[in-house]
Amino acid sequence: MEINPVFARRLYLCWLISTNEHPNVPRLMELTGWPRRTLQDVLKALPGLGLELQFVQQGVRNNAGYYQLVSWGPLNQGWVNQHHEMLLAAID
Repeated sequence: MEINPVFARRLYLCWLISTNEHPNVPRLMELTGWPRRTLQDVLKALPGLGLELQFVQQGVRNNAGYYQLVSWGPLNQGWVNQHHEMLLAAID
């Protein structure tokens, strides 16, 4: 099965957000190896897939907090969980 790398990147990021405790931009950069701008662009695109992404504010600084996937919308979370390695391979 061939998956579009752009779509795979979005799904893989959803998997990372849902499986890591308090995933913030620095932590997601560490996990993915992606530049900050790429990561921010992918985060910004997720609501366009019908997902509900929330930034949970912690502390007083604007960017102190983490991302939380509130709803997978039309996407199948089980499929993404089961195929995250295939998604990662499609990105590379």
